[in-house]
Order: sequence, then structure tokens, then C-alpha cells
Amino acid sequence: MKGGYIGKILRVNLTGKSIDTIDTEKYEEFGGAHGIGAAIFFDLVGDQLPFDAFDPRNVITIMTAPFSGTHVPSSGRCELQGLAPMYYPIEWFSRTNWGGRFAAQLKYAGWDGIVIEGGSDEPVWINIINDKVRIEKAQGLWGMEIIDTQEEITRRVMPDARFGEWVEVDDGFTSQVPAIACIGLAGENKSRIASIVHGAGASGAQGGFGGVWGAKKLKAISVIGTGSVPIADPKALMKARLWFNQFQWNVDKPLDPKMESRAFMLFNGAPSGGNTHNMNLPLEPARAAACASCPRGCRMRLAGGKSNESICASTVEYMGMRGPRIDKMRATDLLHAYGINHWHIAAPKNYIMGLYRLGILGRGKKIECDLPMERFDTLEFVEALMRRIAMREGIGDDLSEGVARAAVKWGRYEEDLSSGLLNLPYWGSPEHYDPRVEVEWGYGSLLGERDIMMHTFNYPLHWMPMAMMRAGVEPYLSAEKAVEIVASTMIPYAGDTFMLDYSEGPTGIYSIHKVKQVAWHRHYERFWIDCTGFCGWRWPMFFTNNTPDKLGATPEAEPKFFNAVTGKNISFADGMEIGRKIWTLERAIWTFQGRHRDQEVFPDYIYDTPSNEHVMPTYHNGKWAYTPNAGRKLQRDKFEEWKTMFYDFEGWNTANGWPTRRTLESVGLKKVADTLERKEKLG
Repeated sequence: MKGGYIGKILRVNLTGKSIDTIDTEKYEEFGGAHGIGAAIFFDLVGDQLPFDAFDPRNVITIMTAPFSGTHVPSSGRCELQGLAPMYYPIEWFSRTNWGGRFAAQLKYAGWDGIVIEGGSDEPVWINIINDKVRIEKAQGLWGMEIIDTQEEITRRVMPDARFGEWVEVDDGFTSQVPAIACIGLAGENKSRIASIVHGAGASGAQGGFGGVWGAKKLKAISVIGTGSVPIADPKALMKARLWFNQFQWNVDKPLDPKMESRAFMLFNGAPSGGNTHNMNLPLEPARAAACASCPRGCRMRLAGGKSNESICASTVEYMGMRGPRIDKMRATDLLHAYGINHWHIAAPKNYIMGLYRLGILGRGKKIECDLPMERFDTLEFVEALMRRIAMREGIGDDLSEGVARAAVKWGRYEEDLSSGLLNLPYWGSPEHYDPRVEVEWGYGSLLGERDIMMHTFNYPLHWMPMAMMRAGVEPYLSAEKAVEIVASTMIPYAGDTFMLDYSEGPTGIYSIHKVKQVAWHRHYERFWIDCTGFCGWRWPMFFTNNTPDKLGATPEAEPKFFNAVTGKNISFADGMEIGRKIWTLERAIWTFQGRHRDQEVFPDYIYDTPSNEHVMPTYHNGKWAYTPNAGRKLQRDKFEEWKTMFYDFEGWNTANGWPTRRTLESVGLKKVADTLERKEKLG
């Protein structure tokens, strides 16, 4: 390994309180963070599956990426994997990630990742200072909220630190404080929707991994380092970074003045302030906040100190709440203080309100609930709901299991899922973008294990035209030009514009073209996003209004940065093939857990209930256009036919969806094929 990695992974066994290392080079073929984490998980416990997420055997991997701690733009993510208790009906092997400084600090401390095994018999936290690692007792920390925990650990690690001063740490000096990831009360109480929070608002929310840390009695991981990251070719990296400047928003030289509106910052790459609470006049003094290495700054720090550095999803949920802005901001802070998944607080909130309106839920009703339902859109209600979920009090005990399992307990699941009152289109995850229209999102989530949370095509093909059209502004790229540019970058299927046809016509959502788009999306994410450390809010960059020709940095930038950092010489297509390998490995892991084709179906409402307006490009009568696609329903038979095409395309058995030996061996996974065969799960 030439560059991008230190060469060792920390291995911590909480049961025996032992500390060991794994050579990173052993897993070099898996490309980076996500691939290495999946491979380590398989090697350690793959042949023991299935077992539950709260079982001490559940291995949690926390991995950095080759770009972590470097100057590669928008590469500050930290990847976590393991069995995820949030998903239903099976706790799939899954992933989450967070931004901030954690991955960079872990690299500076001399570690490429952390593997957590077993479970402690008492609350503990892991203290990493360069190569010195200690499993500390969490006396006084267990029972604390998130920010209090981070402040107390900082005092314990650096008792003499003073703001703005350099501090001696181990054998070096730093002006940094420790990067800390920890759980709150929801995680301690093993909530299936508990998150892991780093800093003020960077949250590993999806999957319920906060509950896994709680089951392992792991309160926090603190890391601080004074080292550096080896770069194979520093000159090439700086050259690539300077080349990339042309794609970034320049406040002094905007190429398209009409795109300087705050409403369009999502598309021009300007610091957008994901914290949407600051959009009301008068604006509060604020500045952009970004993860390590990111030029975008999609979060912000407000002068008032409330709701700081929270991503958009954490704040948008409460924008419609009654009361002053400070109440809305307080609601976001409570979310992080308790450590609750921001995506899975909306689902139970809206579901129980639906049941309340039907007269099924409330005080003295069939489903007993002492929440102030009449105060539904106030801080009083939100605070009561979060407290009950975090502490498993009253109805919160059921909701802490996730809304799908709560509905099962109440005897409502099948009926409410079918009708859409419970809008969970895949694996207990709330509907994000409409799977009846933006099908690469829906198909990818269903064929995977979670809401993909990847805005690859969503930003350029949905939000760009929809936001501009609603604002009375002509989209800066026509539908024909947009799909032409995007398709031209989609190696190895470049040039097939019909991959981006969201119509129900012969080249649309049930066609082989859509098979290629979904496969490209899954393979790209698995390597070029999840392995390298790139942020899915910024990459891929198909087009931009910051260059005269509107062309973005993809597909040239990805290998340019990767090769400069690592010293390798891979092409964009090579990275896509590594992504296919990782995607196939995960398919095998899900097969061990019980995945079958028959499970990969949407609930009835996706097939029976018309969609609302959802703007996407479509192809009709020889012309491309942005169309609203209102009234769309998926067709069961056509989706099943499409699934068969997808399985065949990926080399999976079309009868059950299991990967075949031929496919596994073609991507270098013979060992996995042998294990599947022993378990009688080989496709």
C-alpha cells in the first residue's frame, strides 16, 4: 500500500477487554472503507449468520477511507457497518456514516479503522490517543446526553486544554480537541432507531447502530492524533485539487447570476447552510460549517448557538411546527441530545397522528397513548415524544422498536402498510423520494437493505428542474441536454440516454436501460462513494453551472484523486468493477441472513395508490421533457419482469435472487461461494 492508508486497523474485543490489530493490506483488494468493512465482517462472522443485531457476535466496523485526512474535496465521511436492528423484518447487514472530523483524526492517530467485537459487562468508552488505546470505564458518562458526554470526555482526555492554545498530546502537539462519536439515552436503552452522534450535528443515524453500541455497553469512542496521512504523489494531488477549482462556486466570479439566489445554492455548489432555520428574516449571524476537507459547507453555525451544524433533514422536520423559531431549533437540538434517528422520528410522529385521527390511538383508546396529541405540532409534543422514545416510557417503548415493529405489536401492520397510512416502502424505512417515479431510488433501496440516501440522480434530474420551474425560472439545462450529459459520464454504460427515462414507455422504468442505471448507481456508490470517503451530497458531479460548458468533474475527477493519493493506476471503470464486487459480497451476506426474491416486493400502496407530482425527465414521441408524473402506480407484473432482468444482469439466480458461483468467482469471491454452498444458499 503506497498511500492513503496507514496500514493497520484497530481491533477491540469488549468481552475480553483486549486490543489487537489487523493489517489493512490484507483487505486492499476491497478498495477502501466500505469494502474493507464488509470483507472483515464476512471473515469474522459471515459463516455464523444468521443471528440478531443485539447479539454480542455482531461485529461493528468503523472505517476511514483513502481520502480521509487529505485535501481531496468533499471526502470527510466515516463509514460504519454491521447488523442493523432498525430494519424489518430482518436486521440486515447494513451501513451508516457521518461527517465531521472523526475519520481524519482516526487517520492522524495512526489507524485506518476500528473493529468492535463482543460486548462489555459494564459501560465503557474507547480512548484513542495516537497509538495508545485504552478501554475506559464510563462511570459518570452512562446516562448523559450527547453534548454533555462529549464535553466530559474532552475534559478527561485534555484536562489542561485552553481555547485557542496548543496542547501537548502524547509525543506531539495539537490545537484540536478529540473527535468523539457517542450515543445518548436512546442508544443506552437499545432503541432500534438510536443514532451515533459526532460533534454538534454529524449523525450516523440510519440502521439503529446507536442501539447496538448500547447493547455492547459502549458509550463513546474518542480519538485524537498528531500524525499525518501518507500521499503517494503529493504533486499530483495538488495538481488535481487546483484543476478541480474550476468546478467550484466562486462568489467573486459567478458565471450565472440568476443562480446566485439562495434557493439555487443546492445546484451551484455554494455554502448552502443545510440548517434551514436561518432562512427566516431577520437572518441570524451565521457562517458555513463543513466536514474535514469539504469546500461546500452545507451546514452552518449560528450566533445563537442553537441547532448548530445540523444537516438539512434534522431541521426541515420541524419547520412547520407552531411557535417561535427558537422552539424549532430546540427540537433539532433535542434530537441530537437524545441520539435519535432524524429520519425515523417523522414516521412515528405522522403515523400515530393518523391513528389518532381515526380514533384508534389516544388516552383510553385501543392503543393507549398519553402524548399531548392535541398539541401535535408544538415543541411540547415533540419533546414528550422524543423523551418517551429515548427512555422507553409509555408508548415510547413500542415506538423505540421502530414504527414497523410497533405497528406489528398493535395488530395494524398489514392493513396500514397496504393502505399507505404506514408509508414504509422497503425494510421498515419511511418513504423518502417517491419509488413509483424516481425508481432508481426505490428499486435500489428494495434490492439493497436500506433507504439508499444517495442523491446521485435526484439533485440534477429532480431538484434542479423542479425547483427552478416552481420559481418561474427556466431550468439551466433542458431535459434532453441534462440526460445527454449525465449519460455520457456513466461508464461503462456511457451514452445510453434511455437509462434516464422515467416514463412508463418501452425505454422507461421497466426496461433494460433502467436495469443498467440501477446497477451503475449501486456499483458507483459502493466504491466511489462508500470506499473512498466521498460525500454523496457532492459526488458524482455530472454537470455544474460553474463552468462555461456546464460539464462537471465526473468521471475524470474520481480516478485522478484516487491515483494521486494511493499511487495506483485505476480507471473509472476499474472502480466500478470493485463496486460490483462489494455489491455482490453484500448480496451474499444478505443471502446468509435469509434474503429471497419473494421478499423484494413493494407494499400494496405503491402498486394501488397514485403518486403525487414528482418531476423527472421522460421520453415521449421522440422528445425529452421534464414531466410531473402525477398519478403513477407501479405495475406488479412489469416490476417482477424487470427484477428478473436485473438479477440476470448482475449474475444472480433469477428464481431466488442468490448470487451464483460463476458470478462470485468472477469477482474474486470464491471463498464466499464455498461458504454459501456449505449453507445450501448458492444461487
